[in-house]
Amino acid sequence: MATQKILRLDNASFIYPASQSKKYTSLYRMAVTLSEPVDVAVLQQALEATVARIPTFGYTLSGGAFWWHLRELGVKPRVMPYQPLHHFNIADNGGFLFRIAADGNRIVQDIFHVLTDGNGGMTFLLTLTAEYLRLRYGAQPVYGGRILDPREAAHASELADAFDDFSGKRGALEQNDPAYHLHGRPLGLRTLRDLRVKMPMGQVHEIAKQRGATVTELLAAAMVYALQQTRRGDRRKGRSVLKVNVPVDLRRIFGGCTLRNFSSYVMLGVDVRNGEYDFDQILQVVSAQKRLFSMPSELESKIAKNVELEDNRAIAAIPRFIKKPIIDIINKLKGDRYCTHTLSNIGRIELPASLRPYVRDIDFILGRQRGNSGASACTGYGDMLFLNMSRKIAEHGFEDAFLQQLRALGIQAETEERDI
Repeated sequence: MATQKILRLDNASFIYPASQSKKYTSLYRMAVTLSEPVDVAVLQQALEATVARIPTFGYTLSGGAFWWHLRELGVKPRVMPYQPLHHFNIADNGGFLFRIAADGNRIVQDIFHVLTDGNGGMTFLLTLTAEYLRLRYGAQPVYGGRILDPREAAHASELADAFDDFSGKRGALEQNDPAYHLHGRPLGLRTLRDLRVKMPMGQVHEIAKQRGATVTELLAAAMVYALQQTRRGDRRKGRSVLKVNVPVDLRRIFGGCTLRNFSSYVMLGVDVRNGEYDFDQILQVVSAQKRLFSMPSELESKIAKNVELEDNRAIAAIPRFIKKPIIDIINKLKGDRYCTHTLSNIGRIELPASLRPYVRDIDFILGRQRGNSGASACTGYGDMLFLNMSRKIAEHGFEDAFLQQLRALGIQAETEERDI
């Protein structure tokens, strides 16, 4: 299909350019670890083929008089030198909103969230990896799901703003109370620490099943319980609401195959102002909240209100240079203020049998948070679950309490800590 030169930002994207600054960009990283060192020349060929198949990755961010938009660059991206996950300068990146690097055995992909969500990012990375393995080793990928055939043209539905389906519907703003935040000594703007937790997938799934929960619900409950333990020892304590923000892939609920942003979130947790909870109570609350707030009717109301605000003619008529600080202030007041931590689970990655011998690990890491001390992201591959807990403070009491709760549940976890 012939692509448009200009694309309007999807409804979930407007906060990202508004909140971007010299100190902060909403970033996330996905990485595939291969069995051998990455050949950069072959990776470059695979990158060009993958961008041709998923053309939105060939766009940059531009500002019009009233709104931001995506504009086709018309040039090919290059494999970049590996960089830490602390900032993202669009100009230094040739205008692209993502970067691909070879780091030893790893193919590393960093994405500015304005471009796509986790599902879109993982689709790009797995398509890129499959094409690299085909060119490098003659592997024969089986296309489907998150692995697209680079020889096919992009489908119009993949480039669509799926939020348009909610236009004209009535919604309501979500009501939340400000949440407790973790305190600590800042590591510095150029330092982000990652605790990588590796767990047996079967073991985690079986323990969750025994307790009538999903893996996401079990991990979220363990985090809320760990936050309760951490707050207990915090001299400042502060607010009593402990909430974990869990992104929700809307494709699974409302359908569609867009490769742009199409996600929302649910807030899971407890208020300990009248007393603390044991773990089983927290798991019961979190599981009930997850299932209630993920219902189509609940999500539709929240999404429709956001779309309604975007469609408002009075708001649309405000010049962009005035909109930017207003949206940024609203994001500060309505964003991280209402959650203590984030847990994003991209789900289990199933690769075709022909590719599995070449791929060892798949990681998902959330970048520096503006209003919170850290965030967590996980993915499953093979028989392992990989959870990456990134943070911008030196203290690791929350992570220690979380690992202690995993052990109490009978989950065997291996850990590795590093700066990323």
